[in-house]
Amino acid sequence: MNLVIVESPAKAKTIKKFLGKDFEVESSYGHITDLAKKDMGIDMKNLEPIYQISSDKKEVVKKLKSLAQKADMVWLASDEDREGEAIAWHLYKELKLKPENTKRIVFHEITKNAIQNAIQNPRDIDINLVNAQQARRVLDRLVGFEMSPILWSKVKAGLSAGRVQSVAVRLICEREKEIEKFIPVPVYKVEANFYNKTRNLLKSKLNVDFEEYTQALDFIRRAKGKTFSVSGIETKPGKRTPSAPFTTSTLQQEASKLGFSVSRTMRLAQQLYEDGHITYMRTDSVNLSNEALNSAVQVVTEQFGKEYLQTRQYTTKSKSAQEAHEAIRPTNLAIHAAGADEAQKKLYHLIWRRTLASQMADAKLERTIVDISNPELKEKFIARGEVILFDGFLKLYQAHNDEDSGEEENEGLLPKVEKGEEVQVEQITGEEKFSRPPARYNEASLVRKLEELGIGRPSTYAPTISTIQKRQYVETFDLEPKQSDVRRILLKEDKIEETVEAENYGADRRKLIPTDIGLVVNEFLTVHFPAVLDYGFTAKVEEDFDNIAGGNEDWKEMLTDFYGDFHPRVEKVRETAERATGERLLGKDPQSGKNIYARIGRFGPMIQIGESDDEEKPRFAGLMKGQQINSITLEEALKLFELPRYLGDYEGKKVEVNTGRFGPYVKHDNKFVSLKPKEGDEISTIALERAIELIEAKREADRNKFIKAFDSEEPVIELLNGRWGPYIRQGKENYKIPKETEAEKLTLEEVKKIISGAGTKTKTKTKTKKK
Repeated sequence: MNLVIVESPAKAKTIKKFLGKDFEVESSYGHITDLAKKDMGIDMKNLEPIYQISSDKKEVVKKLKSLAQKADMVWLASDEDREGEAIAWHLYKELKLKPENTKRIVFHEITKNAIQNAIQNPRDIDINLVNAQQARRVLDRLVGFEMSPILWSKVKAGLSAGRVQSVAVRLICEREKEIEKFIPVPVYKVEANFYNKTRNLLKSKLNVDFEEYTQALDFIRRAKGKTFSVSGIETKPGKRTPSAPFTTSTLQQEASKLGFSVSRTMRLAQQLYEDGHITYMRTDSVNLSNEALNSAVQVVTEQFGKEYLQTRQYTTKSKSAQEAHEAIRPTNLAIHAAGADEAQKKLYHLIWRRTLASQMADAKLERTIVDISNPELKEKFIARGEVILFDGFLKLYQAHNDEDSGEEENEGLLPKVEKGEEVQVEQITGEEKFSRPPARYNEASLVRKLEELGIGRPSTYAPTISTIQKRQYVETFDLEPKQSDVRRILLKEDKIEETVEAENYGADRRKLIPTDIGLVVNEFLTVHFPAVLDYGFTAKVEEDFDNIAGGNEDWKEMLTDFYGDFHPRVEKVRETAERATGERLLGKDPQSGKNIYARIGRFGPMIQIGESDDEEKPRFAGLMKGQQINSITLEEALKLFELPRYLGDYEGKKVEVNTGRFGPYVKHDNKFVSLKPKEGDEISTIALERAIELIEAKREADRNKFIKAFDSEEPVIELLNGRWGPYIRQGKENYKIPKETEAEKLTLEEVKKIISGAGTKTKTKTKTKKK
């Protein structure tokens, strides 16, 4: 018997289809070991990791060990990156496998040919890849476990620091500071519409911008009544070249235009990979195999014709490119559509189009520039346009300009004109425009920036972005537009009209914005740990990991060098750094005359009236969603102390609205229901009718959550539906119900067995939210 071990049950199911009866395929469900929690999980004498089998993997290991003992050959078939290599290594050690009947196989796609080829070409476990993964794991544990307690004592309990996550937060905080400091500079742009002799409209822009309104007005006055003609026509060929096939980061960036978050993109890609539809999804290679290139030649020729074919082999520009993976591509280019649901189908189709387009011909263009002038004016108008002569790859795929690129849309096709032809002015407009601050990051542009700086790797982008949001250092916001007054000048039918009009600006969708805690933590870490937060240092660490993976650097020496500088710094900061609160004095309380501060407190951002060392205890109020300590006004802060607000009675009990640690809420019968700002709920305007709706909706949700209870026990045992599936709750303890178990059919004895068998297994305490 042959035992094949992979890390995912979905992957196991797909591989099983391609192997005969002599093969049994089992899953390890990811890593079976982790660093021990005690003593950081590291032997500090030599920085050696201390591993233990994860509590939820003991049964898995027991089963695999039993199967391995019966097998003639064990094939370790985890992914071919560093994490996959580490999984294989830990399986080898924990299952006590022997070299004579253990083989390591790798493949970057789950197809019959790839699996059979891997079986025929096994290799040994690559200890260099394992050591690179161990080095990353140990270094990140050192940083997290030594820096986080300092944040607990110096900023706020429950915070965390991490090597890559803290640098990602720094990028977002620095961008926010750039935006706050930015002073818009006005410029006046002049555009004109002309009619040619066939009365077709020709749109153009003046070749200069004006710094002053008076300059723009003076030009339009000088242009009034003038005759304009075509003084030059330049036509030149152009082309557009297709983008390379997807890497992890470019897929994440392009999929964001489908509305997918980075983590969702990776989840969908993982599912497509495990079902055998695409190649491995964590890669920084743009290379395509000869098999894929041959397939592309056939599909392009059959679907579009030979003139659309242009084969290319792209090379990876990134110096940090990890193991020699392929780009992300369909395993079979002849299949246009694949995926179990609509989202998977959309992502697959995107990958299919991008891959095929990379092997298609350039698009051929004709670009035209038309100069329009008057001999009495030194300025001239310029009209630009282009014509697609041959669409090439654009027939299949066209990537849109990134929203942050600042590139203007192309003017499109121009009407036919001749040199010397007189054109008639339809209108000339002068408009005030303001320079724009740098755009805030969204998930896709943050991935691009991290990759550009050499920070993180394909496997770390999604977890990093997810972590900084879970830690509430960063939030995703849709920003409402603001308004500004814009001055406009219009010349039409030889009449000049000057107006001031309101214009919207600053609207942003799904932008990453630092929270108050994120800003304060970033300020503290950049001041006290400048080396760890340095972009160059973080990129250098990634290079060190790459060198270790290539067998060119000793991982323990690298860790020793790092820790020798890092640990003394930690001790110094612990002893000397002052507490950071981001405190900002807003003014005086009109009633008491005491100072009013905005700052970080024990439960997050808050307003404080009075001094901490006053005889009379200070008064506190939490900030509402959307408010920040660096921008809240004295008037807004005072309104927070007008709470709680009484709305009326319901079922004979008071209904009040207030704000607390978890945001604004309705209180009724000593129960709390959160307001829903995205549905228009405002603490200052919500009415009793809406509050009753929220109360009843919460009651309905609670009823749906309940499965059953055993009232005879003390405390009562309840079976509930949770976010991650059914679970048991007794008192303040929660216990997982094993997968494949029907919670509704559990008896009291079976429930007690699960509780008593939990022991050191995962159990969590139910937290009581304090409003």
